[in-house]
Amino acid sequence: MDLSDKYIGKLLDNRYEILEKIGTGGMAVVYKARCHRLNRLVAIKILKEELAGDEDFRRRFHTESQAVAMLSHPNIVAVYDVSRTIRADYIVMELIEGITLKQYINRKGLLSWKEALHFSIQIAKAISHAHSKGIIHRDIKPHNIMILKDGSIKVADFGIARLISTQSTLTQESLGSVHYISPEQAKGGLVDARTDIYSLGVVMYEMLTSQLPFVGDSPVSVAIQHISAIPLMPRDINPDVPQGLEDITMHAMEPKLQARYSTADELLRDLEEFRKNPSAVFKYAPIMAETRAIDETRPVPGGAALAKPPEASKTQQSYRRTTPDAQTATRAKTRRGEFVRGRTFRTAMLIAVAATAALSVLALLFIWGNVKDWFAPDDQYITVPDFVGMRYDEVRYDNEYRQFYEFLLAEDSTYSDVYDDGVIYDQRPKRDYREMLSDEKIPVTLYVSLGKRPMPRMPNLIGEDYRTAKNTVERIKADNPDLRLELEIVLQPVKSESVTRDLVIKTVPSEDELLTRNMTIYIEYSEGPEIPMVRVPNVSGKTYSAAKLELESLNLTVGLPVEYVEGEAARDIVVYNTRAGELVEEHEVIWLQLSSGPDGEAPSPSDTTTTPDEDTPTPSEPTTTTTPTTTPTATPTPTPTPPTEMPPATPPDSDFPGGVSIIG
Repeated sequence: MDLSDKYIGKLLDNRYEILEKIGTGGMAVVYKARCHRLNRLVAIKILKEELAGDEDFRRRFHTESQAVAMLSHPNIVAVYDVSRTIRADYIVMELIEGITLKQYINRKGLLSWKEALHFSIQIAKAISHAHSKGIIHRDIKPHNIMILKDGSIKVADFGIARLISTQSTLTQESLGSVHYISPEQAKGGLVDARTDIYSLGVVMYEMLTSQLPFVGDSPVSVAIQHISAIPLMPRDINPDVPQGLEDITMHAMEPKLQARYSTADELLRDLEEFRKNPSAVFKYAPIMAETRAIDETRPVPGGAALAKPPEASKTQQSYRRTTPDAQTATRAKTRRGEFVRGRTFRTAMLIAVAATAALSVLALLFIWGNVKDWFAPDDQYITVPDFVGMRYDEVRYDNEYRQFYEFLLAEDSTYSDVYDDGVIYDQRPKRDYREMLSDEKIPVTLYVSLGKRPMPRMPNLIGEDYRTAKNTVERIKADNPDLRLELEIVLQPVKSESVTRDLVIKTVPSEDELLTRNMTIYIEYSEGPEIPMVRVPNVSGKTYSAAKLELESLNLTVGLPVEYVEGEAARDIVVYNTRAGELVEEHEVIWLQLSSGPDGEAPSPSDTTTTPDEDTPTPSEPTTTTTPTTTPTATPTPTPTPPTEMPPATPPDSDFPGGVSIIG
């Protein structure tokens, strides 16, 4: 235990006991903790002190975390709780026992294409779910993807990249992320769902080749390559990669937004189709190849160890446009390294000079963009005010503001427990942003609160199986973790003549009523019709016929075959019946013992096989066939048929740490 850490051993919110530190990130420290209320281990991410002093950042940290808490998906690390206290700002998350995808790639090296496909489908599902909730990850990379021992994956840190992106430019700390950023991120432009798709494409590329598409000596040089360089095709590095999987990977990595997959669902659809048919080929028109084939000597920035030389652009273009046979021949030629051997010293020098020039121009533009305002008089620029906390309608209709700003309403506005409906909770650009005066208005994007998130309503469960109804209520609780509903479910079985057994008759609260925290949900379901009870008479001393008639008149069933026993009574007189004097349900089976007569021989066990189809013996039809038991012959238990062998959840792979299989 690290006694120097002030959080170790502390109890947050009288609920979470901090046990140990398990990691440190750019903005928070991660601890292992125990939730004493639910008695489970969790991970707690506590905001670093240097960031906790920034009130604006604390507010955004809380808002982003609340939005992420709405996500509920098996491939996304669950967020259980978000707290903003005087002591600390923290997020309570699912504790994951496993390793990161980056660690797995580093340990194993080249992954099989089946394993890469297995992981890619799960990541795409996680991204698709987040995008459906209006949340973009912005930092998809193997470092943020956890692999569990069963081979499943979970994506972590949704919403965190949006906070980090406002803190700094490309630094050494961001080197791990810059290898996976999209071209629009590298340019500092607006991002949307297609940004996550590009980053996933880079992750797929790395899994299939064990290499990154672009590397460099600095984050800036890598970022430039995402904008202007052409990577080697995966099959040029690893010939075992199927054609269709390469097509999907390069389509996701398409630098032009218009040519890239527009949604994660489109990418997932192609991955699923390829999974079903690995021989499938996916055709698309890569703008990357077409636009760059015009200038075959386009420079590639220095440090790009894996960037394709200019001569290869023609090869790539012809590969995309020729027949499969021609494509195969082209790839074989490429793998023989002919275009590599054909590079001349003069071409290499041109590339180096061009790369240096490009880096210099980019650096100058970056520096000028940050210092140009220093040389302008104070009356030549305008400073964006702080709109946070103001009502959106008041701001956008204010004539003074409208002279200088063009207000845009953000599409990803969300609910807030801090700001009322219609109140601005964030803005882009931020307050105090300065810009030179011009005839054009400054565009300002405003994030407007939707107010407190409404509580869910009770669904219609009447007529549902009570087990399905119970699961529906539990899913409402799981889908709204930020609301902390803590619903209690009580199942109440009742007799019913009209409602089928196990179906829901009534719920409290009823359909469409608002649910509240700590509410008890009553689900009343049918047990079927009520069966009348009868008292079993003692029919000893009566003839078999009379006893049978009396029992059947009470809606009781006489068990067959009957049993004969030695006795002094005349033959076929009842000497014993089961359940005599007891209250039983109608149609209960009553077993009889009949006398074999004073001179009758005790039947042997082998002679007691009377079948239900045989007529019950009468005095005029004596029989020596008896049965020694008072209960029906047990039906032989059928030999169970072995279940059809199911395929493993993931193909076997013995390279996972600890010997746990991942995939074949």
